[in-house]
Amino acid sequence: MNTMPPSSRLFTPILIAGSLILLTGFAIRASFGLFQIPIAEEFGWLRSEFSMAIAIQNLAWGIGQPLFSAFAEKFGDKKAIVLGAFTYALGLALSSVAVTPEAHQFLEVLVGFGIAGTGFGVILAVVGRAASDKHRSLALGIATAAGSAGQVVGPPFADALLRVMPWSSVFVVFAGVILLTLFALPFLGTKQAEPPSHPSESMSRVLGTALRDPTFSMIFLGFFSCGFQLAFVTAHFPAFITEVCAAIPPNSLIRSIGINSTTALGAFSLALIGLANIIGTVVAGALGHKWSKKYLLSLIYTGRTIAAAAFIMIPMTPTTVVVFSLVMGGLWLATVPLTSGLIAQIYGLRYMGTLYGIVFFSHQLGSFMGVWLGGVMYDINGSYDMVWWVGVGVGAFSALVHLPVRESPRAAFAGA
Repeated sequence: MNTMPPSSRLFTPILIAGSLILLTGFAIRASFGLFQIPIAEEFGWLRSEFSMAIAIQNLAWGIGQPLFSAFAEKFGDKKAIVLGAFTYALGLALSSVAVTPEAHQFLEVLVGFGIAGTGFGVILAVVGRAASDKHRSLALGIATAAGSAGQVVGPPFADALLRVMPWSSVFVVFAGVILLTLFALPFLGTKQAEPPSHPSESMSRVLGTALRDPTFSMIFLGFFSCGFQLAFVTAHFPAFITEVCAAIPPNSLIRSIGINSTTALGAFSLALIGLANIIGTVVAGALGHKWSKKYLLSLIYTGRTIAAAAFIMIPMTPTTVVVFSLVMGGLWLATVPLTSGLIAQIYGLRYMGTLYGIVFFSHQLGSFMGVWLGGVMYDINGSYDMVWWVGVGVGAFSALVHLPVRESPRAAFAGA
C-alpha cells in the first residue's frame, strides 16, 4: 500500500500513472460490445451466449474488486496491479482460441479479475491517499475521467482492428496492450509504511461497523443501477443501433466525419459517451468538494432516468443517438468519484479500497443483470425495449435511496 504523505499538488506522478492504467484497461473493456455480432455470426450463437460471457466478466470483476483491494492494502498496490495485468492478458489470450460459449464464459472470469486488479478499486485508493483533502475529490474525478478516455479510444480502435483482422487476433493485440501498462508502475511511488496499529483502524473493525451501518447499505444498493445501465449500454448499444437506428442520411454531418453506417455509428456512440464523460466526471469530482455528494448522486441518477426514458419513447435516428450519447456520457461515470469520495469521507482512507470494492460488487451485480438480461430479452422478444424500461426503474430507485444517506464522518474512523 502506498502511504506517502499527500501532495499539495493536484497533478502528481501517481495521478498520471494511475490514470494511464485506468485508461488502458477501460479502453479494452469498453470494446467488448463490438464483438457481439462478429463472434455470434462466426459460430452461429444466440445473442445471449456471448452476452452471458460479458455478464460473467462483470460479475467476476465485482467479486475480484474487494479481493484485489484487500490484497493491495496488505501486500502492496504494485503487486496487485501486476497480478491484475497478467490475469487480464491471460484471459484475453486464451479467449482468442475459445470456440464454444462455455469456454468464453469461463475465460471471462480471468478477464473480469484482471479488470479488478487494474481498475477503480485499487487505483482510486492509491490516488485518494496520495491527494490532499483539498484536491482529493477532483483527483478522483480526473482518474475516473481517464477510464472514460479509454472508452473514447477503445471502441474506435477495436472497430478499426476488426476491419483488418479477425476478432481473435484483436484479443491477442489487447493482451499485449494491457501488459504495457506495467511500465507505469515505477511512478506510483516506492515508500511503504507500516499500517497503523490502533485497534480502531483494524480492517475487521472498519468492515464490521460499515456493514452494520444503514448508510453503507444505501450506498451499496444505490450503486446497483449504475452498473445495470452502464453495462447494458456498453454491451448492447452498438448492436441495438445497428439493428434499429434509421439509416444515416446522405450529406449529413455524421457522414462528413466518416461515419457511413449504423455499425460505425455504434462504435462512435460509445466513444461519444466516453468523451462526454471525461467532462462529466471531472465536473462531478470538482463539485463533490463543495456540495453534498449524496444530492449530486441523486441528481445524476435522476438525469439518467429521464434521458433513457426519453430516448426509447421517440423514434431512433442518428441525431437522437448522438444526443443521447452526449447526455448519458456526461452522467456516465460521474457517480464514481462521488461514491468513492463519499466512502472516504465517512469511513476514512485506510481501508477505502476494500470498502469501495464491496460497494462496487453491487455495481457489478447490476452489470451482470444488465448484460445478461439484455441478451435473454433480445432472444425472447427480438428487441431490447423491456430491458431499457427496467433500467429506467432501477435508476429512479437509486435517485431516491441516496437521499437518506448520512454524510458525516463516523467518529471511530476520524483518523483513519
